[in-house]
Amino acid sequence: MPAVGSGAIPGARFVDPVVLARIGNLELVARSVVDGFINGLHRAPYFGASIDFAEHRGYVPGDDVRRVDWRLYARTDRYYVKEYEADSNANFSVVLDVSKSMSFGSRGISKLDYARILSACLTYLVHRQRDRVGFVAFDHDIVEYVPPSAKHMDVVLHVLDRVTAGRPGRLREPLRKLAEHFGRRGIVVLVSDLYEEPQTIVDALAPLRFRGHDVIVFHVLDPAEIDFTFAAASSFEDLESGEQLPVVPEAFAEQYRALVRSHVGALAARFAESRIDYTVLNTSAPLDHALFSYLTTRERLMRVR
Repeated sequence: MPAVGSGAIPGARFVDPVVLARIGNLELVARSVVDGFINGLHRAPYFGASIDFAEHRGYVPGDDVRRVDWRLYARTDRYYVKEYEADSNANFSVVLDVSKSMSFGSRGISKLDYARILSACLTYLVHRQRDRVGFVAFDHDIVEYVPPSAKHMDVVLHVLDRVTAGRPGRLREPLRKLAEHFGRRGIVVLVSDLYEEPQTIVDALAPLRFRGHDVIVFHVLDPAEIDFTFAAASSFEDLESGEQLPVVPEAFAEQYRALVRSHVGALAARFAESRIDYTVLNTSAPLDHALFSYLTTRERLMRVR
C-alpha cells in the first residue's frame, strides 16, 4: 500500500478533513486549503512546479527573496520579483463517482464528502491556473455534467454541493459516454473508490486515453477499508448490491488486508502500463498529498506536450 503522506509539501499545515466537512461551504474550504497549499509550495524547494515565468514586478516587503531576479538587479540596481503563470490553458474535468459505496465513512467523514472537498480544491487550484474547469458526477450513468469553461468554477462548486450517493455504480458506460462528449482533449481526473476489477477499470478508461486525454486517478479509501479495524463479529453489507455476509473480523482481517494490497498493486501496475497516473488517498489524511500529486503530474504532462 503506498504511503499516503509521501510527497507532501514540507511545512504545509492543513485542517483535518473531518473539520473541513463540517464547514459546509465548499468555496471557503477550497480557497483556504489551496491558498495554504500554495503558500507552503512557495516556501518549499518545489516552487514553480507546473507554472512558468510570466513577467517581473517590483519587490515589496514580505516577498520570497528566492523569487528576486538577481541578474536583473545586477543590471538595474533595483529589486524585481519573478511572476509565474500556468504553462498553458487546458480543459480540466473532475469525474466524481457518486455510487452508493462512496457514502461509507468510519471516522466522521464519508468517502463522498472527502471526494467532494478534493474535487472543490482541485477545481479552485486549476481555476487559479486559468484553465477551463468542468465536472461530471456518475454512478451507473451520468448524473451531472458541467462542460469545461473558464467561467464554470462557481457552477462546479454549486453542483458539488448537491451531489449525493444513492445508486449502485459502474464505470464502463458513463466513461464511454464522456469520451464521446469531450471533444477537445484535456486533463480528466477520476475520483472513485474503484470497486471493480482492475482490468475492468482500465478498460473503462481506455476510450478517454484513446481520444488523447490525460487521465489522473485518485483512489479514495476509508481507513477501515485499508486496515479492517473492525473487532466484533457481525454482518457486513455490500453497499452496492445490498448483499449481507456474516464475518468474524479476527479470522478474516489479514486475508482482507492482503486482498486490498493485491487490488491496489494490480491497479498500479495496469495504470502504469496504460500511462494513467494513480494515487491512493486515505480519507483520514490531509489533502496536500493529492494537490502536490496533481501539480507534479500536470508539470510532467505539459513537458510531454
